[in-house]
Amino acid sequence: MDFTTFLSQINDALVAENGPNLAYLLRPTSPHGKSLVKEFRSNATQETLDKAYKGAIRSPWDDIAIKYVLTCSCVAKRKFQEAYREHSALVVSFLRFFTENRGWTLPALFSVLRDLRDLAFDADFHAKYNGGNSECMEDAARKIASAFGNCITDRQSPPEQSRKWGVYYVVGLVLKCYSRLKRVTLSKNILRALEANRDIPALSQYPRSHQVTFRYYIGMIHFLNEEHPKAEQELTLAFYHCHVGAQANQERILAYLLPLRLLRGHLPSDELMKRFPVLSEMFTPFVNAIRLGDIAAFDRALERWESKLVDLNLMLTVEKARELCLRGLFRRVWVALDKSSRIPISMFHCSLRISGMDVDQEEAECLVANMIYKGFMRGYISHEKHTVVLAMTNAFPRLAERSAPFASL
Repeated sequence: MDFTTFLSQINDALVAENGPNLAYLLRPTSPHGKSLVKEFRSNATQETLDKAYKGAIRSPWDDIAIKYVLTCSCVAKRKFQEAYREHSALVVSFLRFFTENRGWTLPALFSVLRDLRDLAFDADFHAKYNGGNSECMEDAARKIASAFGNCITDRQSPPEQSRKWGVYYVVGLVLKCYSRLKRVTLSKNILRALEANRDIPALSQYPRSHQVTFRYYIGMIHFLNEEHPKAEQELTLAFYHCHVGAQANQERILAYLLPLRLLRGHLPSDELMKRFPVLSEMFTPFVNAIRLGDIAAFDRALERWESKLVDLNLMLTVEKARELCLRGLFRRVWVALDKSSRIPISMFHCSLRISGMDVDQEEAECLVANMIYKGFMRGYISHEKHTVVLAMTNAFPRLAERSAPFASL
């Protein structure tokens, strides 16, 4: 495809209001991108292209088409920061067109914004790799956030043709940028604006993929803020609405949902673990340790996976699950003593020492008291007799019955 044909096809897509075709034409990875790079191999500059093609198609599409060629040329030459700058200018021109049109332009909007984020990532990655500095992802987040404003303020289009149908996809892209930057606190403004706007359709009316992405990142924000019940709710909805074939997305959701469910006392089934071998490798040692009350095995798993858990912001959450392991150990002591309602603290102390915990009897007593306080055990401590007096019934309640399963250590 030569540039004249490219311009003609853009014009045809505009006349027909064909959003998907327009999105395809503006994608740097589309086959015609390579053809255009070859055509302008020796003179792909803003000046030469402006001189030859400025005004060849209605504004701002002449600028957009020229910026597309320059973006593809920079990508081909692996000049990632220049590619980002050219595509960023393309997005600015596209948004001028977008605000004057209806929802048929949304596929093209999604495409150019997604490419903006990807090019920003490439630019920042290669700059860092070469010892430089780049803030393209921050700039991309700002531009995508401005597109959110262009979507949510559409008050003229008929409901079925509104730009508001792009709101949750664009918010998802913004949250992805903030997540990549490890600055999710920046999401407060855009989420506040989303919550304040009562004119947009309910989330359930949007495409399922938009719902899943949005719920995943909202769940992540709650998770990082240690609002665990809200995080579990959003991540659960994201998982059950996720397409069955989207294995990587399901795995990404479960990486955070599984630890939250562990704290509630819901251990994953073997069937679930077989479906996700990467997660199984990491979480199965913890699950087995909890089932057996094997504190040493739990600590070994923590040591082995520490780096990965820290990278995923999971370390503190998984560490909390160690209490479930302790509860399992104490329950085994209770069972070994024929479920007696009176157990000397020395027996719990002995079990801790055998498990590899170098604690004295006073520390053991504190651990037992903590188990009782947090609802893992029912009973009280007789300090005079150094004995734990357990309830005659339900001395070790089911983990899911605890009133505050997400209580901090």
